[in-house]
Amino acid sequence: MNTVPASNSQRGLILLFAGTLFVSASLMFVIQPMFGKLLLPLLGGTPAVWNTCMVFYQTLLFLGYLYAHYITTNTTSKRQVQIHAGVIALSLIALPIGLPANILPPTESNPTFWLMYVLLLGIGFPFFIVSTSSTLLQKWFANLGHKTSHDPYYLYAASNTGSLLALLSYPFLIEPKLGLQLQQQLWSAGYGVLCSLILLCGWILWRAQTNIAIKPDNTIIAEPEKLSLYRKIRWGILAFIPSSLLLGLTNFISTDIASVPLLWIIPLTLFLLSFVLVFSNWAAKIHPLMVTLQPIVLLPFIAYSFINPALLPYWLDLSLHLVAFFLAIMVCHGELAKSRPHTEYLTYFYLIMSFAGMLGGMFNTFVAPFIFDGIYEYPIMIVAALLMRPNSFPTQFDDLQAWKNAAIQVIFPLILFIIGISLYVAIDDIAPYLDSIGGLLILLAGLSYAFRQQAISLALLTGTLLFFSMGLHSSLSHTIFQERSFFGVFSVREAMLLDEQQQPEKYHALFHGTTKHGAQRLAAHLKTTPLTYYSRPAPMGQLFSVFDASNNNWKVGAVGLGAGALACYAKPQQRWTFYEIDPLVIDIANNPKYFNYLQFCGENTTMVVGDARLSILQAADASFDLLILDAFSSDSVPTHLLTQEAMQLYFKKLKPAGILAFHITNRHLELKKVISDHAKRLKLAALIQEFKPKIAQPLVIATDWVVLANSATTLNPLLKSRLGTWQKLPLYFDMQPWTDDFTHILDIWK
Repeated sequence: MNTVPASNSQRGLILLFAGTLFVSASLMFVIQPMFGKLLLPLLGGTPAVWNTCMVFYQTLLFLGYLYAHYITTNTTSKRQVQIHAGVIALSLIALPIGLPANILPPTESNPTFWLMYVLLLGIGFPFFIVSTSSTLLQKWFANLGHKTSHDPYYLYAASNTGSLLALLSYPFLIEPKLGLQLQQQLWSAGYGVLCSLILLCGWILWRAQTNIAIKPDNTIIAEPEKLSLYRKIRWGILAFIPSSLLLGLTNFISTDIASVPLLWIIPLTLFLLSFVLVFSNWAAKIHPLMVTLQPIVLLPFIAYSFINPALLPYWLDLSLHLVAFFLAIMVCHGELAKSRPHTEYLTYFYLIMSFAGMLGGMFNTFVAPFIFDGIYEYPIMIVAALLMRPNSFPTQFDDLQAWKNAAIQVIFPLILFIIGISLYVAIDDIAPYLDSIGGLLILLAGLSYAFRQQAISLALLTGTLLFFSMGLHSSLSHTIFQERSFFGVFSVREAMLLDEQQQPEKYHALFHGTTKHGAQRLAAHLKTTPLTYYSRPAPMGQLFSVFDASNNNWKVGAVGLGAGALACYAKPQQRWTFYEIDPLVIDIANNPKYFNYLQFCGENTTMVVGDARLSILQAADASFDLLILDAFSSDSVPTHLLTQEAMQLYFKKLKPAGILAFHITNRHLELKKVISDHAKRLKLAALIQEFKPKIAQPLVIATDWVVLANSATTLNPLLKSRLGTWQKLPLYFDMQPWTDDFTHILDIWK
């Protein structure tokens, strides 16, 4: 950072402007997870909610930068203060912030644009003001005549430090201590403080312009060089790639982990940290180190994470992705910071950055889901980041020799790609060659390090490796269907098992990302046999068996359709309603090419599309005999289905002797703690069974279920049955109750 003058007034100016930027950035990055959490219940807790919110924030950030650029280049400093004071005053009508009343998401169409509209109504105006602060205040500071006014970019580091601390404080300080309503009130108060600080900065600029009290030191102001088209395009690309990578990685790691702000914050935290570092005083030393480390980390990243992710423990695989992501954005942002312009073009520089960042987010949210059936934008941007390493492309459009040298770097990866495609087409069955292919891919990953000084060769060779390794995974998984919706990537895979006579038999499995959500054996006499979490030896099978004599006329509600296996417990006189948020899942379950459960067992079933909690609210009170909660967002029940208010809703819709069954199988979260606390506070009877098959049977797997009722008498038949190891749900005394206003994921992390 530049040397600060000894004068107290000079120090005061830095503290005021840096402090205002710090407060602004803190508010910006507290409202993001906070409002995301407010919106999650409306859309089933899907990771796409967070990514769509990010696009909205990026769009408003661009509009804020555009506004700052326009008024600072077309009006005088005094006029800027007047205009901005008026806009700030107008924004106060949006306080306190919150969700618009009585607004529900669409059920039959993609809710992306609806979500953007809700965000605009809820926080649009205040967020716009916050988004203008970074560029506008830096530009104002540049016009004060301070000794560091010639290079105010260090204030950007202060801004990103505030963003970083705000993000980290949310899951560890704010979320565990404050309910959502209080968070909204405190944010609104903080926004009022920010407005006061911005107006104070404007008043100081007004005085400086009126009295000419602080004169610029012309000896340190360099003449601004004109910006070339090449430089502008490079700025845009260097901002576009990290933005797209951020959302791509967020989608990737959210596929198998609870869809909560905590995990989404990690990539964004690294993203902000990169800006803090590249605009800091240590940037000149850090950037060459990042450039050196990037190809080194890339070797294990490619060799294990994409070629064979099963070889690594989950936490190590995740860490590898995060480190590779951090190095990629550090190189891109480092190159961006190195080429920052004279303060004459400060707002223009930030405008291009924000515009390209917005485009990156839009590409992932609006384009990628329609052109890709998987999250392929993530590996594509890994390759693109490698292309932006230093000296990768000529610095001038008319440098023919440099372009020829760049073209030469394409030859070797292109030859490898052609050879690979030819072998893939020529070989009918790749299974006998798997070891050789895997060894060759890892060898090529190691070879790629030799091209670390040739960015184009390194990038294209990496792209070739990723292309073939991902194609290999698809072939080996025998994917017969794959499609992407707002709620994730769903695929149907054909696999083999050994039947009871140890003979090979085919079956179909439904996956959301890499999490299995149901399976069906294809043998004719087994097509109506529920499997996986719903098998007959498991808790659900036990429940229907125990109540077989009394459940002929039950009305059953089931949240989460999956492959439709639960429908095969239905009796002719029963009426079943499935609540499913994603129309794509209904299409898959109804397609006899993939699954037949609904075809054979679903005669008396009804499908309701939409978020389960909002849909169940429309059902008649005391109408269900059994409610089954199996709504998964990746590997976790969405938190809004686990609150005390949700539990009260379920029992309002159940008959007095009704049963609530909760599927809580989970790799990361101890959901039984939350349910136990609700049972204690609401005085409900509760039993749990953590089922493990005693005898190995095809597709009968370990699974955990909790059943609840108003009276222990209702559940006594289960407790006394010898069909499973049902036991009373343990009590936990360290839980703060989960409500619509408060949930904290760290309390139940395994």
